[in-house]
Amino acid sequence: MNDIARWMLLALLAAPGSALAAPVVSVFPLPEGSGPHDVAPAPDGGVWFTAQLGGALGRLDPATGQVEEIPLGKGAAPHGVIIGPDGAPWVTDGGLNAIVRVDPASHAITLFKLPADHPETNLNTATFDASGVLWFTGQEGVYGRVDPRSGEVRVWDAPRGAGPYGITTTPDGGVFYASLAGSYIARIDPATGAATVIEPPTPRQGARRIWSDRNGALWVSEYYAGQIARFDPAANAWQTWHLPDKDAEPYAMYVDAHDTVWLSDFGPGTLLTFDPASGRFATVPNEQGQVWVRQLAGRNGEVWGADSGHDRLVRVVE
Repeated sequence: MNDIARWMLLALLAAPGSALAAPVVSVFPLPEGSGPHDVAPAPDGGVWFTAQLGGALGRLDPATGQVEEIPLGKGAAPHGVIIGPDGAPWVTDGGLNAIVRVDPASHAITLFKLPADHPETNLNTATFDASGVLWFTGQEGVYGRVDPRSGEVRVWDAPRGAGPYGITTTPDGGVFYASLAGSYIARIDPATGAATVIEPPTPRQGARRIWSDRNGALWVSEYYAGQIARFDPAANAWQTWHLPDKDAEPYAMYVDAHDTVWLSDFGPGTLLTFDPASGRFATVPNEQGQVWVRQLAGRNGEVWGADSGHDRLVRVVE
């Protein structure tokens, strides 16, 4: 592991019985003013991230600490990034009002502009469905799709206007998004594009990020309610758990291959894990103050976060 900005954390997690015993956390500094928002670990070992304030897509080499940023063009303000079936990073860019594909080798940029009748959608996040079509959200009240084969871009108005934010695909191919302002989640029919609202039991909870576990259950960070929720589509059943801090603001949400839930709490500025079996939260300790992680993702026993408040990426080795 690289020595640049490394934290060696020897303390145990705050709560016993966690899936983690003694995590190792490393931080990787980014260029000042990057404003990292989302992160996408790639199969080749690199880590892509959106430098929202810098208008660029970045790539970190964790082995050396080297960072390269690729400018996306005038007015760019990239929000989300995911790795597509083609191995390339795909970006939702609210400044360009476009989905952006960046070739991982040549860094050539391909723009998929949204239609002229949706000029300012505040694009947020994206996911690929089972057929290789990319679905995206926009907080101004839209969701849509891009077919990489044809280049076709389609946009739908969300059922309750503003709010679509997080989005995920389940193992059986279901596509679901969460609406922060609308306080609901919805299932998208990939064939028709129709969205069906699924009402959480807590009103005005602020559903922000959403992630599927390996069984197809959906985990949601309910930002305004200070809690996380689990929805089982097969049983049409909800469960909720309030975070430990009284001023909790759960933001980032990620479920790893062992179904451990990872999340960030913007209230106290902490990283947490949640064990669904025991119903217990545990704090991932850090020695350098508050951590403002807006998005989490992982691979091969690693969890990565984009810390927008400190221009750095954070890695936790499980």
